[in-house]
Amino acid sequence: MTNPQPKRALVTGGSGGIGAAICRRLAADGLHVVVHANSNLATAEQVAADIVTQGGHAQAIAFDVTDAAATARALEALLEQGPIQVLVNNAGIHDDAVFPGMQLAQWQRVLDVSLNGFFHVTQPLTMPMIRTRWGRIINITSVAAVAGNRGQVNYSAAKGALHAATKSLALEVASRGITVNAVAPGIIDTAMTKDSFSPEAIHAMVPMKRAGKAEEVADLVGFLASTQAAYISGQVISINGGMI
Repeated sequence: MTNPQPKRALVTGGSGGIGAAICRRLAADGLHVVVHANSNLATAEQVAADIVTQGGHAQAIAFDVTDAAATARALEALLEQGPIQVLVNNAGIHDDAVFPGMQLAQWQRVLDVSLNGFFHVTQPLTMPMIRTRWGRIINITSVAAVAGNRGQVNYSAAKGALHAATKSLALEVASRGITVNAVAPGIIDTAMTKDSFSPEAIHAMVPMKRAGKAEEVADLVGFLASTQAAYISGQVISINGGMI
């Protein structure tokens, strides 16, 4: 008797701190993980290689989520190997500025990656997922989308829109065995945040008096991607050490 093929997961921004932790967690749970990067394919390949070394299943891929045509080509090639049944939309960028001084390019680029990227990746994968009558779509957002943050009107707007999209898409696919949820992290200890918050600032802002770990976010995503979370959908789940 042959072993069934593992379900396949795509993690956008999988070469980053939180993304890599999510990739490792999903692989540990038995999924075949597609580790996505924008331009840094070598880092994604290293994450995939580390997963394989640990006995998991993974591959790396690179494309720009803001490029609709390039994304479509990459996803078409992936779908030739079978449906993607777990999708984690983790790709996102910061380009902070107070709103009166924000440049149009800063506004457009941040929304382009988080919001248009969500559409470019998720829409082509939805119907193949529906045909399997099982799926998990998990959007990684931010505490900034829940409570706001000075200097991040663009980022808050992009991630807040994902909260609304999460709820609407959840309604559309609920009867097909697919859940759609958003995970909103607070201050997480990654390379992206190391220079943004001093230990004193974290102590003052976070009731737990520490930054979160990427693995803690990954554990939540892993649960939402599992069969145990089948009745959780349309939710925005914060993981922020009690900030709000």
